[in-house]
Amino acid sequence: MSGRPDVAFKIIDTADWAAAIPTSAYVGAPIDLADGYIHLSTREQVGETVRRHFAGRSGLSLLTVDLTMLGDTVVWEPSRGGDLFPHIYGVLPTKAVIAERAFFVDEEGAMIFADGASV
Repeated sequence: MSGRPDVAFKIIDTADWAAAIPTSAYVGAPIDLADGYIHLSTREQVGETVRRHFAGRSGLSLLTVDLTMLGDTVVWEPSRGGDLFPHIYGVLPTKAVIAERAFFVDEEGAMIFADGASV
């Protein structure tokens, strides 16, 4: 993935992530399953993804995904405004998730983390 980041982010319902851990793999949210791949965002893209799709939601987690562990299952494809987004064609192995942070999103779309930090 020359010139591309080694990590990306998945926004997920915390309960769905908790259910995936014992199975060692996350198969995706309904939108992921409908589109045929698991949606991820880069650091630069995640804020806009949250604003567009998760405003006013709680019970979420931000997963940091080590893309280097996923090999050819990661495909970079154009989406919003032509930006390239990382998509996983397959499952997300739980071992590829290197961090998890619980958060909620206020009505304006700001991410508010459990420690009070916002993005």
